[in-house]
Amino acid sequence: MDRPDKYAEVKEAIQEIYHQHKGRYGHRNIKKELDKKGLILDPKTVLKLMNQMGIKCQVRMKKYKSYRGNVGKVAPNVLNRDFQADKPNQKWVTDVTEFNLFGQKLYLSPILDLFNSEIISYTVKFRPSFDLVGDMLEQALEVLKPEDKLILHTDQGWHYQMAKYQKTLEDRNITQSMSRKGNCLDNAVIENFFGILKTELLYLQDFENIEHFIQELHDYIYYYNNIRMKSKLKDLSPIEYRSQIQQVA
Repeated sequence: MDRPDKYAEVKEAIQEIYHQHKGRYGHRNIKKELDKKGLILDPKTVLKLMNQMGIKCQVRMKKYKSYRGNVGKVAPNVLNRDFQADKPNQKWVTDVTEFNLFGQKLYLSPILDLFNSEIISYTVKFRPSFDLVGDMLEQALEVLKPEDKLILHTDQGWHYQMAKYQKTLEDRNITQSMSRKGNCLDNAVIENFFGILKTELLYLQDFENIEHFIQELHDYIYYYNNIRMKSKLKDLSPIEYRSQIQQVA
């Protein structure tokens, strides 16, 4: 009981790193910062010390694992990692990601157009119910024109295997495409969007509560679509690029 704590210096460094990054760093990133200070520990030891200190990363986003086996019809991989599109509403991709903030889970379901990386529609809900995907799809379909020939690509999540979802696509003559099981690279573009969102929103801002985060999320997606330039779009935002192409056409 009276022995000095051999991790006292490390704990002090962990506390300093944790507060410097305002709770955004988990044990893996904190370990990297400790390495820079010459304090080399196993990641499991860092996690154990953080648990002892009662501190943990306050903001997390992870892939929502919606796969429940075959609950409906699985579509072939029509997209086959061909992420290039010649015009809007030719190829869309979608997925669900999960946030864990303030002890609550939140789910984001966006549709992204591969032509210009624009977020066509999205929903944010506290439960990963079918409406999370169904409502997003109904919003997105409002922008389609009768002449559009669209491929909509997803993973094999249960939402996308549901008869209601597939009937909606069939009624609009939309070709359904699904990633192969366990192949996240088959839907790499939407995964990349989630990574950008994590880097530019979660790791750069503080949030007062879950409602504050939701508002900032809405603001960020507006910023991403309308203001944030992309080098592959000639340094234009997704909507600026689409508008410019349509004006030329």
